[in-house]
Amino acid sequence: MTTIYDVLLRPIVTEKSNYLNSDLHQYVFEVTGDSSKSLIKDAVELLFDVDVLRVNVVNVPAKRTRRFRNRQLRVRRSGYKKAIVTLAQGDTIEIFEGVK
Repeated sequence: MTTIYDVLLRPIVTEKSNYLNSDLHQYVFEVTGDSSKSLIKDAVELLFDVDVLRVNVVNVPAKRTRRFRNRQLRVRRSGYKKAIVTLAQGDTIEIFEGVK
């Protein structure tokens, strides 16, 4: 069983997550595979002291690529679970804000 402090693995910072952050007040995290929406909500509220309105969860599949020499399919990256957390108006998380 994971604790609340073990649920969030890392923030995901990409161009799309920056857009979600600035316009829609949504933040993206990589979470453990056995975490539920309510556990993710409790972890974000406790760790960052914000109000969470909604949590969406996406299971990202493993990426498969081909090798050049023998053309066989090889799994290079394992899959993971991603959580998109929507915060209340006016709440922010400082990790995603960058340089001010």
